[in-house]
Amino acid sequence: MLMNRMETLVVNSATRRALQRWYEAPLLVNLGGRTPGGRVVEIGCGSGYGTKLILDKFGAVRVDAVDLDPAMIRRAQRRLARHSGRVRLAVGDATDLRAAFGAEDGDYEAVFDFGIIHHIPDWRAALREVARVLPVGGRFFFEEVTATALARPSFRALFDHPKEDRFTAGEFLAELPHHGLHVADRWVTRIGGDYLFGVARRV
Repeated sequence: MLMNRMETLVVNSATRRALQRWYEAPLLVNLGGRTPGGRVVEIGCGSGYGTKLILDKFGAVRVDAVDLDPAMIRRAQRRLARHSGRVRLAVGDATDLRAAFGAEDGDYEAVFDFGIIHHIPDWRAALREVARVLPVGGRFFFEEVTATALARPSFRALFDHPKEDRFTAGEFLAELPHHGLHVADRWVTRIGGDYLFGVARRV
């Protein structure tokens, strides 16, 4: 589902960009390594700041990035204009990367999720699609907000999220193996019960 106006302001803020650059990206690199020379995909790319970090911090050579919101894709096009030869953007659904990019099975060396799957009503379908486009050994980098956080009064008052079938950290991690995605404890960082960072490998 699309973000509301308040969440759009938050994710496009300088504070959010600083957090992504100086905390989230380094943490994910520490957990799962870089992707030098790789072809990767980002689901829910928003304004393209995470896409730029995937190029700059993770070393990917090519990024396909998709978002459900046409306005966000327009922002991303402006932000990534000088990287146009290395980035392909599309309006589309994270549960159907074939429609967005013609993605075949095993097309990407890594998939990046900077906090989008908790917005997707059928989040299991998103994980199934993540696994489909990864080859054996491919990596899924994820940063997620859990049902625990979404139930807090501040989240309920300010942001819109799917009301049904939200996942806890444990439920998200337990679902990964059902899609051939292996995650070890050393590849995961939890912040309380609210936020989950990790890397899973396709097996």
